[in-house]
Amino acid sequence: MRTKGMAMSARARFVVTPPVATAVAYRFPSDARSVGWARRELRRQLRAWRTGGELTEQATLLTSELVTNAVRAHAGLPAPVPAIGVRFVLSEDRLRLEVHDVSDGEPVVKESTGVEEEEAECGRGLVLVDALASGWGVVRVATGKVVWAELPLPVTEMS
Repeated sequence: MRTKGMAMSARARFVVTPPVATAVAYRFPSDARSVGWARRELRRQLRAWRTGGELTEQATLLTSELVTNAVRAHAGLPAPVPAIGVRFVLSEDRLRLEVHDVSDGEPVVKESTGVEEEEAECGRGLVLVDALASGWGVVRVATGKVVWAELPLPVTEMS
């Protein structure tokens, strides 16, 4: 560190702090409890990345929806049921949430057409994802699919 009016010693060296991991991945059992576990790990990672506030709340909600969809997609599969992959990726301007499941089923945004459907418990998660995320999509992989959603990072003003 340099102080005004003070020269740096010839033996002094700048220390480069290794960057915090910008991507982390987890494997959770295909079980409803995994939704809570994924939320907990997301919050922990966002604290490590020093992000919070509204981003954490929105990311937690999106993670819940994506992992819930993956658990439902695995329902009825013969044992042993494969694990669900969850990955969080932080870039300069966005947070990307990815959930991998082995189902071939394509996620579909279900628009409401009536009162009975509005009261239905499931089928609305992707409407929420579509409303909150700056973008989302599906990538086919050799073993199923990865459903992803992105949120922009809050802009911080420098003084």
